[in-house]
Amino acid sequence: MLRALSISLVLCGVLSAADPNLFFREDWADTEPALPVTQEHVANPELVLALHGPGKSVIKKSFHKWVPNDPHYIWSGVTSARWAVSLSKPSAQVDLTKGRVRWRAKQAGFMRLRIIVETADGQWFVSEASDGPASAWHVTEFILADTKWRVLDIETVIEKAWGVPDLSGVKSVGFTDLSIGGASSSSSRLDWIEVYGKPVK
Repeated sequence: MLRALSISLVLCGVLSAADPNLFFREDWADTEPALPVTQEHVANPELVLALHGPGKSVIKKSFHKWVPNDPHYIWSGVTSARWAVSLSKPSAQVDLTKGRVRWRAKQAGFMRLRIIVETADGQWFVSEASDGPASAWHVTEFILADTKWRVLDIETVIEKAWGVPDLSGVKSVGFTDLSIGGASSSSSRLDWIEVYGKPVK
């Protein structure tokens, strides 16, 4: 059901002529694998990386030289507790009321990767919409106004009650699978992420 929803959202995004502009994109640096991922692995100089949750120390920046066309990506396979990754642009917040998020990812097992946002008042939320397992890298797009949200305890990365974020001023955008890693057979992988919205100074 959610997979079908994601496909329909992609189509809506492609057909809309009023899509906002790209606020940021992150591809991760062309460097060796590292554990954990740190600010030096962020390719976009405008962005600040933050890691969250009790599993944050083992979120890996991965890459395999011997795999043809293998991207540089974030990998959750060795996390032993819940985790989340977020990115922010100190120079501006972003209005996502008509915004969207696109990423290239590949989940294994039962993992479902979700969007997280931090609003201007410091509250965190996690999306009901998610990107599930697949045998190959693929691009998914989410229209943020069309998803439901739960309040997120960012310290534990545990979802709470349903909530309605004020998307007119978002400080940080990121991702989590609300789970722990199980090596290659049960993990989340994110190659790149794009956030589209209106900058708010």
